[in-house]
Amino acid sequence: MITYAIDFGTSNSLLGAADESGPLGFVPMNPETPNHPDTPNRPHALDSAILRSLLYFPNSKEVFFGAAAIQEFSARDHTGRLIRSIKKQLPSRSFIGTFVQNRPFNLEDLIGVFLGEMRRRANAHFGQDVTRVVLGRPARFALSDEDDRYAEGRLEKAARIAGFREIEFFPEPVAAAFGYEKGLGGPENLATRKKSNLILAADYGGGTSDFTVYRLGTEKFSPSDVLAMGGVSVAGDALDASLMRHRISSYFGTGVQYKVPFGSNTLTMPVHLMERICHPAEISLLRKQDTLEFFRNVKQWALGQKDRDKMDRLLSLLENQQGFPLFERVEAAKRGLSTCEQTEFEFSYPDIEIRETITRKEFETYAATPLATIVQSLDDTLHSAQIKPEDIDLVLCTGGTGKVPWVRQSLVARFGQEKLYDLDPFRGVALGLMARAHETSRETSK
Repeated sequence: MITYAIDFGTSNSLLGAADESGPLGFVPMNPETPNHPDTPNRPHALDSAILRSLLYFPNSKEVFFGAAAIQEFSARDHTGRLIRSIKKQLPSRSFIGTFVQNRPFNLEDLIGVFLGEMRRRANAHFGQDVTRVVLGRPARFALSDEDDRYAEGRLEKAARIAGFREIEFFPEPVAAAFGYEKGLGGPENLATRKKSNLILAADYGGGTSDFTVYRLGTEKFSPSDVLAMGGVSVAGDALDASLMRHRISSYFGTGVQYKVPFGSNTLTMPVHLMERICHPAEISLLRKQDTLEFFRNVKQWALGQKDRDKMDRLLSLLENQQGFPLFERVEAAKRGLSTCEQTEFEFSYPDIEIRETITRKEFETYAATPLATIVQSLDDTLHSAQIKPEDIDLVLCTGGTGKVPWVRQSLVARFGQEKLYDLDPFRGVALGLMARAHETSRETSK
């Protein structure tokens, strides 16, 4: 009996499968997709398994996914709704859902549609209707236990909307360690692996940074192997937001001053609105009609031409749905700073021209708070396990944000370069989920 293994990520998602005989590999979610921009030299077949966590609704009755969502969004002149980073909203009680042409979609519906499409494509690939899944989840969706349970409950509802009947949640950082233990993580031989005792799995994704201290060596997964799990809802998107906040948002309304008609007080653009423009998961929320009307009024009320120009750029950005392309450039700049000391940020659209030279040192200054939060979560996890950094035998790193030099150096400073082992940044977690799916299939078939 086949069991699916889904790594539903903030930025990218994968689906693997296994039965009682072993892992069956990854299902090509979009075989027509060219190489992923982060892995230009990877084989095509490997990249075809990666489905970007994007939905595009040109209207309330059609929906496109992944690379096709981007293509259709561009082909249709950026009309409709492009939705990204929806996983990040799971613990947010204030985010109920959104509207597409006045049709309401709850968050669970949106994620359910996405997971359902992954299941549909996998079912077509295997020629059978599979309703069992091992579904990855962060070590923590939120700091409070109550919010964490709330988020998992929403994800379970979404999985049931997708057509799954038997659902097992498996922590993503545990999956990274579990896949490594089963010999799926890299080229090292099993004898080398068995010398290791305590493993730290560090999964730096788009929405969360997750950590697990794990004892290696049992024949199959047992919850008692996990000494501690920790995590925080701060990762790649938060680093992108810091770059937006400090270098880019000033082009789009930050600091604009205005006076309302017949008013005497000088007002400044509300901070909470400008904060939303800094987050890829929230910028689309600024397209509500009442918010757009407020921005149009601010443009009229602005005290100077420079401020009116900022409002023109903001309105163009929102009305022409250029938030996604803008954040693509922000993320590209962040990636560039992982390998170079400085990078050129460029974004061009009618009435919007931005060119900025950004250094790695500047970026690390901008991102100091989220970076410190990530490292504090790591230290808290070690403390919870009641161990010191020198007790760790091996550190498994996965997730694209783990490439950020400051993040990397925080691991080197604590554990030493020789203990670090890089799993595939896109498949590291999914491999472990697939190994767990194999165990689940074997247990069921007995």
